[in-house]
Amino acid sequence: MSAPSSDPASPLPVAPAESLPAAAPAGGGLTVALVKAGRTKIRYPAETVRDDGSRVTVRAPWAAPGVRDFGFVRFEPGDVFTEHYWRDRWFAMKEVRTGEGALKGWYCDITRPAVLEGSELLVEDLDLDLWVSADGSSVLRLDEDEFAESGLADRDPEAAGAAVRALDELERLARTEGLAGLLG
Repeated sequence: MSAPSSDPASPLPVAPAESLPAAAPAGGGLTVALVKAGRTKIRYPAETVRDDGSRVTVRAPWAAPGVRDFGFVRFEPGDVFTEHYWRDRWFAMKEVRTGEGALKGWYCDITRPAVLEGSELLVEDLDLDLWVSADGSSVLRLDEDEFAESGLADRDPEAAGAAVRALDELERLARTEGLAGLLG
């Protein structure tokens, strides 16, 4: 993929459209591989909902063992994640619902643009995250300390800058227009 650049129509960093690969078939299965600091953090199967060549949308149940209580939200067995990964943007957005369908909120990972290799969707987590509650009243920036400690700003200042800009823009959208516009 070409180096990311800026699209004048969007303040979020984007990669050139000509660098995007063909789409994955809807209804098929993918494996999502979340990589952090060069190591696979988690791998899980997901169903492809849609792939327009730029954004891949998958659906998967909560993949980690047991309950993860963050204090502001609990992820637990039965929860369903509809996950949106962009090949040309520096984030992933996950809509989180209970098994009964009640919206819990949106968990946004700041990532390098996703790469689809065969039936595996590779996503590199850059530590920064944003949580937006279902009613939009709570917008939380997360893991900025981990990001600072990662050394990315020294190793790859361009990627670090793109990550911070993506987090800033997602927070701005969450506090003003909402995140739904990204999915239109």
